[in-house]
Order: sequence, then C-alpha cells, then structure tokens
Amino acid sequence: MKKKFTRRGVLLGAGAVGAGALLAGGGFAARAGLDELYPPSGQSYPFYGQHQPGISTPAQDRLHFAALDLVTERASDLQALLRIWSDAAATMMAGRPLGAGAAPVLYGDDTSTIPPSSDTGEALGLPAARLTITFGFGPTLFLREGKDRFGLAARRPQALIDLPSFPGDALNPDYCGGDLCVQACADDPQVAFHAVRNLARLARGLAVMRWTQLGFGRTSSTSRSQETPRNLMGFKDGTNNLKAEDTALMEKHVWVNFGDQPSWMRGGTYLVARRIHMALEVWDHNLLEEQEWVIGREKVSGAPLGKKLEFDHVDLETRDEKGNPLVPSRSHVRLAIGDGAIKILRRGYSFTDGMDARTGQLDAGLFFIAFQRDPRTQFVPLQMSLAQHDTLNEYISHTGSAIFACPPGAREGGFVGEGLFAGL
Repeated sequence: MKKKFTRRGVLLGAGAVGAGALLAGGGFAARAGLDELYPPSGQSYPFYGQHQPGISTPAQDRLHFAALDLVTERASDLQALLRIWSDAAATMMAGRPLGAGAAPVLYGDDTSTIPPSSDTGEALGLPAARLTITFGFGPTLFLREGKDRFGLAARRPQALIDLPSFPGDALNPDYCGGDLCVQACADDPQVAFHAVRNLARLARGLAVMRWTQLGFGRTSSTSRSQETPRNLMGFKDGTNNLKAEDTALMEKHVWVNFGDQPSWMRGGTYLVARRIHMALEVWDHNLLEEQEWVIGREKVSGAPLGKKLEFDHVDLETRDEKGNPLVPSRSHVRLAIGDGAIKILRRGYSFTDGMDARTGQLDAGLFFIAFQRDPRTQFVPLQMSLAQHDTLNEYISHTGSAIFACPPGAREGGFVGEGLFAGL
C-alpha cells in the first residue's frame, strides 16, 4: 500500500532519530527546515559560554531538578551522553524542539514501523521561558563502593566530598546522591519538565533516574534586578545573597579559580542540594513576634530586627534595655551571617509534594540549592553551625542531600565536562 503523508508528518520523516541512533551517530539529524518552522523564541539564554547557565543567571520561577545513575561502565558512553546532552540543552534553551522534528509521521493507519519522534512535543508552541540547563557530576561518578568504574577516580576534585552527617538530619535515601544531576529552571513549569524529560529519554540505556524534585517560587534573588522573594514561612528569603553583578565576590566565593585544582574544574562551581521539610502547621500557630525572633527579621518589611528597611545592616552588637541582643543569638539570620567570611550563592525553590501520609500534614518546604567555590570551607561549616544552634531547627528537617561538581561552560562544538576526559 502506498504510504501517505498527513499534516502531522510535515516535521519528521522516516529517518527519525531515537536515543539509540543519537548515541551511535553522536549528534542530531538534519534539521530539515526547522529553523523556519520554529525560529528561536524570545526570552532565551545561550547554552555555550565561560560558565554553565543556571548559576549566575537571574533566578527563574520554576525548577525541575533530577539526579541520575549511570548503568554503563564505559567512559566513552559517558562522553557520548554528555555531548548529546549539551547539544540538546543548547537546542531546548533556544526554544526549539529536538532532532528533525516534534511529531511522528503517520503513514495511513500503520505506525508500527515508524520510530518515535526526537522530541516529546509538550513544549511545542511555548516560548523558551528563559530556560537554563545545568549539569553536575556526583562523587559516585568517580568512585562507587570502592570501584573506579570509568577510570576517573584520580581526577575527582578534592572539594567534591561526601557530605558529612549533620545534627538533626532525617535523610531519606530516595532524595540523596546521584552520579549526575540536571537542573532545569524556567518561567514555565512545562518547559522545565520538558527539558528533564527529554534529557532522561536521550540517556535511555546509559542512565536511569534516581530522584527528582519540582520547585516553584524562587527563594532567593541572584540579580540586583530582582526583588527578594518569600519562602513558605512567609519571610523574605535570601536578602543577603550574592548577586551576579558582584563579579569580584562571585570570583572569590562561587567560581573555581585558576589556582584551584583540578584544572578541568576551573570556571566551574560546586552545587549542594538539600531537601528541607517545613512543619508549616506548627509554624503557623506561633505568634508573629516569636516567628520574627526565630528568623531575626521583621516578617512584613524584611528588615533586620531593630531596623526599618530590608537591606539595612544587620546589627549583631546592639542590645536592648534588658541586655539581650536585638537579633537573638540563635536566630537564623545571625547564624547564617556568622563572622561574614562565608558567602554562598543560593538558588533554591519552594516545593510541595502533597500530604505526608505518616503525619497527615503538608509535605512542603524548601529545596535548597547553593553554589560555591569549595563546600569544605563554605557549606559544611555554615550548615554545621546552623544544625547545632539554629532555633529554626524546631520547625524544619533535612530529608534529602546531594553534592555535585558543575564543570565550566562548554565551547561551541564541545560539551560540558569535556576537560575531565582530556588525555584518556
């Protein structure tokens, strides 16, 4: 029977590219007029550059974070996957569908021999929505249960530590670890979901999803152009966060510098993710004054206690008429500031995952993400101090934890993490 094209088939011919063919060919199929059908949409960021996107980029409204485990033990497969992912990320961040098209060709009623499309299609017609995609490498990529699976153990950064146990941790293994991570941020949740879904699809046969987390409502500002958002406790969050415009501070506290080792990480950074459950029902029964003592700021204005404006200096010295510090000694803000030497770039999101069947209360809170130059001297001592002394611990529990090395940005024609494999 003669095969007949339908209108749904204008984008993809019989040479459709599936994940397996992509791995074999090392790239995407010819775009066959896609640029005319789907030109790059507005509100987009480039994927290629000195640093990976989604770090110093102004924080978007939505998050889809995923950790994956590799099921291959060949370094060549890992390199191929990272190249494919980099190509795909550049395409999706431009607001274009993947591969040669976005919908399967239908030949009459018979589709049994037609391969699936290269793009799942749910983002068709949607703008790029400022999508950014960031990749990271977990400690187990280099060594898992004492085994050097890819011959990369000697190239593991010393800063990529196994995070220690912190007081009060209530970690669920279902939200911990991973060989690789993908952070997709966008102003449209469907665009972020589409990115992770398609990257996982391209990894089929090489990697499997370990855990994911959806996020909404950014909980920090990463640019001076953004207002400080509020977390689910109702307080402004991340007032003192680093800003992308503070280039000297970013170089000092976020980016791996030229004097740091290993050389393949220079221009990169380290990501720490913590899933933090908030006991919101308990929190909501507290008096406003008590909530403000716990945080160390006024709830409405965001001003430090004893001050009037959000960005007023936090006064850690002045005491009231009773001799108590204006900002309580165990308040979250006071402990987070410490002596001022430790700074990190926060980029977290609120989350809600329905009800906790064990308690009958909301499973909601903060998916904390922070980027830094060296977790050993930044996140670890900061979190240890908070875990030991912060009054906020009465209302939160850490249920997930992961750390990843995020390599520098990719050059056009290259791929993220390319330097890791130099000389192999």
